[in-house]
Amino acid sequence: MNNTPSLTTSTQDIELKPSYALPLALIIGSIGLIPIQLLLAALISIFGLFLMVQTALIRLKFTEKSLEVYRSQKLIRDFPYEDWLNWEIFWQPLPILFYFKEVKSIHFLPILFDAKMLQTCLEERCPKKLS
Repeated sequence: MNNTPSLTTSTQDIELKPSYALPLALIIGSIGLIPIQLLLAALISIFGLFLMVQTALIRLKFTEKSLEVYRSQKLIRDFPYEDWLNWEIFWQPLPILFYFKEVKSIHFLPILFDAKMLQTCLEERCPKKLS
């Protein structure tokens, strides 16, 4: 019996397109808070602007063997699928957070890229293990 997860039949690298939905939602949502709590509105807006910059800079690429993270075309980290234990995309149908657990660490990433393609790539390249 083979216990290794099967990888997708496609070996083509896929780079996820950026999505500015989360940063824009935070910035627009903070406008409504201005009359209620100016400081909170400012903090949420600043966080939204920070995520906007990260959306412009950070890219995720699914390769045959790992998830690669790039900042301004420079590889900053890769996560081999063989080390993954679990993953989850939180708050469907409006995904805002991507979580995955490796053998030695856990990671949380805001959804700053195409969530549907992320889901598709995860299901193909790193299928969830049955408990």
